Amino acid sequence: MSEKNREGKRTARQKLAAEREKQKSKDRRRRALIVGASVVCVLGLAAVIGVIGANAGKDDGGEAAGPVVAPSGAQGKDSLAIPVGKESAKSTLTIWEDFRCPACKAFELAYRDTIHELTEAGQLKVEYHLATIIDGNMGGTGSRKAANAAACAQDAGKFTPYHDVLFANQPAESDDAFADESKLLDLAREVDGLDTTLFQECVKNGTHNSWVEKSNEAFTSGGFGGTPTVLLDGENVYQDRSMTPEKLKQKVLDANK
Repeated sequence: MSEKNREGKRTARQKLAAEREKQKSKDRRRRALIVGASVVCVLGLAAVIGVIGANAGKDDGGEAAGPVVAPSGAQGKDSLAIPVGKESAKSTLTIWEDFRCPACKAFELAYRDTIHELTEAGQLKVEYHLATIIDGNMGGTGSRKAANAAACAQDAGKFTPYHDVLFANQPAESDDAFADESKLLDLAREVDGLDTTLFQECVKNGTHNSWVEKSNEAFTSGGFGGTPTVLLDGENVYQDRSMTPEKLKQKVLDANK
């Protein structure tokens, strides 16, 4: 073989070796980019999970939701009903209400005395369910905070009188006055024995906020048309426009014969 041919083969081998080294270098860079991109994806996913975790359990008021703490004596599915009246009563009135709801106030002012008369006589048991639809429709947190305060009053055995005071002092629908905890605490002074340190802490800490939210979820998933929703032994009596307190009383008495 001539020297010229040998030199040509050496040159070809060198070029081939150089190409192989160049390809290896490209492969190393590609693997590095893939690993780097994978790390970025993992970090990005971790960041997303972190954001979701940070925001999970926050309600509309921006406060972290706590455990669901039902008020004392709550009954029914998921302990979402606050009972008033004797357990032995034959008739049950189920009421879904929102403390910011003007129609709820109108119902309460019209029917309250009759309902009290029937519950005190052992003829009727009432199950109150609290909703927060006005917060959702108008904005704010007054429905939820008032409902929490009412649940706190239930803990103290003062639900009925405080419930009545809240409706008697209901602000205009667009006025989120019940979002001010000091307002709720001031109204508690109108109920004998309610303005205690325990009640104040329960209101300020939002002890039953998550329970109120769970109750509102049950309302929205229940297919009800709005608040108030009033059911006498399952019959929607509030939809009957001819219904009056006297007719409601008679229906209860007839059912109990």
